[in-house]
Amino acid sequence: MSELELKIEEIPQQHVGNGRAIIDPKIIEDTKWNTGQILELTYNKKTHVKLWPGAPEDYGSGIVKIDGITRQNIGAGIGDKIKIKGVEASSAEQIVLSPTEKIQAEGLQEYMRQNFLNHIFTTGDTITLGTQMGGKIQFIVTSTKPAKPVIVTENTTFKLGSMAKAVDSSYPRITYDDLGGLRKEVQKIREMVELPMRHPELFEKIGVEAPKGVLLYGIPGTGKTLLAKAVAGETNAHFTSLSGPEIMGKYYGESEQRLREIFKQAEENAPSIIFIDEIDSIAPKREEVTGEVEKRIVSQLLALMDGMKSRGKVVVIAATNRPDSIDPALRRPGRFDREIEIGIPDEQGRNEILNIHTRGMPIEEKVDLKQISRITHGFVGADLEYLAKEAAMGSLRRVMPEIDLDQEKISSEVLQKIKVTSEDFRDALKEVRPSALREVLVQVPNVTWDDVGGLDSLKEELREAIEWPLKHKEAIEYVNVETPKGILLYG
Repeated sequence: MSELELKIEEIPQQHVGNGRAIIDPKIIEDTKWNTGQILELTYNKKTHVKLWPGAPEDYGSGIVKIDGITRQNIGAGIGDKIKIKGVEASSAEQIVLSPTEKIQAEGLQEYMRQNFLNHIFTTGDTITLGTQMGGKIQFIVTSTKPAKPVIVTENTTFKLGSMAKAVDSSYPRITYDDLGGLRKEVQKIREMVELPMRHPELFEKIGVEAPKGVLLYGIPGTGKTLLAKAVAGETNAHFTSLSGPEIMGKYYGESEQRLREIFKQAEENAPSIIFIDEIDSIAPKREEVTGEVEKRIVSQLLALMDGMKSRGKVVVIAATNRPDSIDPALRRPGRFDREIEIGIPDEQGRNEILNIHTRGMPIEEKVDLKQISRITHGFVGADLEYLAKEAAMGSLRRVMPEIDLDQEKISSEVLQKIKVTSEDFRDALKEVRPSALREVLVQVPNVTWDDVGGLDSLKEELREAIEWPLKHKEAIEYVNVETPKGILLYG
């Protein structure tokens, strides 16, 4: 079997960044490929990855699962069919990488070799390197020696080339791999935005117009902006982001002019996504505002959305944490056709988010991220990102006495000592407050009496006063005992 054509699906989080392609097990049987086989993936461009066997439930599905950076390197998206064939790769003698931003080079080559060991490199690819603080550095593979697909070994030397031109910021490099705890929301927004952008013929066939606008609502920090950027990144759409206050101008008509320019630019660069953050601040209910500027902006926004010609190719995504404050005219069909609630992540979602934000961190093996996910009830994505960074800062504080601040560069020996421990996460939890608990929200916590140590007599009193009347209502009524209407806990 010389060349295959397989459909792309999203890869599980634990495989993101490992340079793998997870293949339907039946195809592995038919081709007699082995785990680790070098594969050439082709769509608009070419890249190379290693084969990894799919799960039993993938048998006969005809799919390949690759991560977001691999999809971007071949210019494909989820659902596209790509060509795959087995090839050979040589051991890399030298790889030249050009960063897209200014970085500190001391000790970086050794860090690269450790992180990219056994990875496949192809000239022209974009790669990302996770940092010890949970961030990411982006590089372009400028050249390899030999000049063909190469595997990183212990003997590979990395060289930093001159700074590459950064990827156009109007085309975000964020992918669905950067989102955690939003699986259902991603599926909804893909149907509403990505599908009409990539396959408009489907909507023409069924005679349904594609959505013009999507409203994302939820408390701050849940990932509304990140979700909009990920959709733009996955569809290679032009992305324009603006917050409510940015539109406001001090001269008459200036705010409306800015809106018209943004929509015109989006139509000229279609497919495009216009993201309006804090839309409630520029489009409040007109009957409740006294200022003429807000009323004119709402009217202009209505006119622009009604007049959009590139339906399906230009989509307006708006975000707010106060959906009921928005002018109702914007929420009718034909404008913001769909509304998606971005909720608070559950335990599994919190675990996904923590794994994303600790992907490049030097974490001790004893650190149990699942346990941290269990005890972070009420934390949203922004809280968990802050938690991971605070834990990383804790690990830095331990090595601070060994760092000479007068020196320009920190030695690689000191960098190797940095390890994020369970104690760092425990200390960080004391500093971070969960955003969701500041709002009036209800989520049943998975906490039992066994999780509360000591206080046996107090627990028994609470059970008699609260649990018994709820679980044994008939018995309480039979003995005619009056149950307490309230309980005060003090201490």
